[in-house]
Amino acid sequence: MRALQVTTPGTAVVTEIDDPVPAPGEALLRVRYAGICGSDIQTFRGTQPFTTYPRVPGHEFSAEIIEIHAAGGDSAGFQVGDVVTGVPYFQDGTCYSCRRGLINACEHNETMGVHRDGAFQELIVMPLDRLHRADGVDPRDLALVEPFSIGYHAVLRADVGPADRVLVLGAGAIGLLTMLSALTRGAQVWIADVVPSRLELADRLGAAGTIDLREAPLTDVVESATDGDGFDVVCEATGLPVSFLNAIEAAAIGARLVLIGNGTAEVTFNQSLLIKKELTVLGSRNSRDVFPTLIELLRTGAVDVSPIRTLIVPFTEARGALEAAAAGSTHEVKVLLDVTATP
Repeated sequence: MRALQVTTPGTAVVTEIDDPVPAPGEALLRVRYAGICGSDIQTFRGTQPFTTYPRVPGHEFSAEIIEIHAAGGDSAGFQVGDVVTGVPYFQDGTCYSCRRGLINACEHNETMGVHRDGAFQELIVMPLDRLHRADGVDPRDLALVEPFSIGYHAVLRADVGPADRVLVLGAGAIGLLTMLSALTRGAQVWIADVVPSRLELADRLGAAGTIDLREAPLTDVVESATDGDGFDVVCEATGLPVSFLNAIEAAAIGARLVLIGNGTAEVTFNQSLLIKKELTVLGSRNSRDVFPTLIELLRTGAVDVSPIRTLIVPFTEARGALEAAAAGSTHEVKVLLDVTATP
């Protein structure tokens, strides 16, 4: 079968590898669509500390079940032909985090595309208990459920509700999906970025306001949007040090600040800023137990994520798409690989 394999940092090839063989309790899946994520870019660049090589990236996907190896005859309600997505994080179930139910923060977590091969290949195997059927959902949208879950988990962490004015810093795919997540909770949401096309998309998706940080001082926006009170919830979705400082500045007294962006640089700040405003600072890692909720939102049409998938490329062009993303292109928001496209 074909796979997009990162052989060494900076080098990726579409190559032929052996078909995977499902074990009892697993399903063999034919991947339909797979999304390029920031962690895939890190794997390609060699900046992901947990990646070993060669590695097949990819953890955002939709797929079709083509074979089921039920354990003890139990197919868990699945059948061949079902269109599914899957939770790409694998926990050990025994560490302190897992024992407290925080499986998304497992101390020995393994993520597809990082610690183990991912979905940038024609066939994958997944445990049945990690799969979610998605009748009536466009497979292209289904591939966005995992990044959607990142934003939704963050919004749950911050306990966003109808009374909240929310600011999202960063209008990439995760930031936009965080915005949509907050909108499902009844909040008013503003979003900030430096790429005008992404802010235009946020406006079409229902943002109460957009902020071009190249042009408008954040203090002015806080003043106009909140009468100077500050935002009740600030979601930081870039991982950049300046964005963290902006989040503190924009937060209201008693606000919740949730960190989603995986920063790689240290931040220097005066902790008295947190104390003065009595801020609650929350980390948000991966997600847990939200896939069924999000699939239902997509199935019923309550949320439309299709505008976020701005480019779909055939699998034969997968290497070029990954290289473009790693080069820092901001033209597209979410690029999907059409893995079923024939050479």
